Parts: sequence; C-alpha cells; structure tokens
Amino acid sequence: MRSVSQEPPDEPTTEDLDRIEREWPLIEAEMALVDAEIRVLTVAGGPTALDWRRLRRAEQRVLRQAALALAELGAPAGLGEVA
Repeated sequence: MRSVSQEPPDEPTTEDLDRIEREWPLIEAEMALVDAEIRVLTVAGGPTALDWRRLRRAEQRVLRQAALALAELGAPAGLGEVA
C-alpha cells in the first residue's frame, strides 16, 4: 500500500489570495504605522510636530481598518462598529 502525502502546495490557493486581498487595507495601514514609528524613533534632532501627527494618523488608520475587518467578519455588536 502506498502512502499518499498531503503536503501543502508551493503556491497560495485562490482562497488564500482572496483572504490576503480582503486583509490588504489593514496590512497597508499597519505598514504605514511602522514607517511612522521608525521616523519618530530615528529622526535626527527629535521628531517634529508633523512626525507626531503622522504617527497619530497612522494609528487611527489602523484602528479604522481593524474595525472594518471585524465588521466584515460579523463581529459581535460593539466590536466592529465604526464611528
């Protein structure tokens, strides 16, 4: 009797790609947040008011996208509400 190996495919499935596409706005927002955090931590002479504003806006964007993602998943009332 031969053993059949059920190894995962080397390429993402259509379902995987669809999931990534749905999550992309949140991923993109999180990357922008990391960029803003790096800027605040590494800017010569300390961060400016504009750097702090960029950081706050990036944080708010992540929160908005996370709330939208939860709403899409049908999260319980209150968790996915967007103001």
